[in-house]
Amino acid sequence: MISTGDLSLLPDIDRLKALMQSLALLDAILCPEWEYRYHSFNAHWDIHEAMASIRDGSGDDLVVLFTPAGAVLKGFAHESPMSPYAADPPCVWPGVLDQIPAIFTSFLSEPAFKMTDTTFCIWRTYADTAWQHGVISFPAEDDPDGSGALLAMLDGEPRTYQQWAESYYERAVPLDAVTHIYQHQPLTAEIVTALNANVSLADVEGDRVEIGYP
Repeated sequence: MISTGDLSLLPDIDRLKALMQSLALLDAILCPEWEYRYHSFNAHWDIHEAMASIRDGSGDDLVVLFTPAGAVLKGFAHESPMSPYAADPPCVWPGVLDQIPAIFTSFLSEPAFKMTDTTFCIWRTYADTAWQHGVISFPAEDDPDGSGALLAMLDGEPRTYQQWAESYYERAVPLDAVTHIYQHQPLTAEIVTALNANVSLADVEGDRVEIGYP
């Protein structure tokens, strides 16, 4: 399981970016209503920056910022032992945000990311050989910061998404179509129809452009 306890299975920066584009496009095809989607991706968040997010609809979320320097992400699991709201007054758990490299300072000050709602934060620059997190004294509980649950989809395995999507969207989802998009092969009308017969290639063109998918 990917978590702050073991980040070795989390894809590197570029593969993570491509994966999150794929997840966002799959959701856009399966769920035309943006507000009900689990995954999103904005390839044009800012000049030379892209932003991806996961929202579970129950108050937990994950935000990833991709920059020329690398990537930084933060998650919020509101019922985890490390929730800021488990303290009085509320505060982010010590160490979670304290060692973020200065090159990602803008991430910390971005109002849209709501850093006060954070239970874990990890980062990686292109000079790093692995994902990093701060020096933290974790509670002695399973998945204390909720990272295991929020990072589970990011293992890069098409079957992981297929099984999740069939449960979440309550429909059959063909594995070969998911694999096609995981591999970043060009989007075609046939792939769109295989995933959702009620959606056309033209219907998802705006989403494809926003996501930056080929």
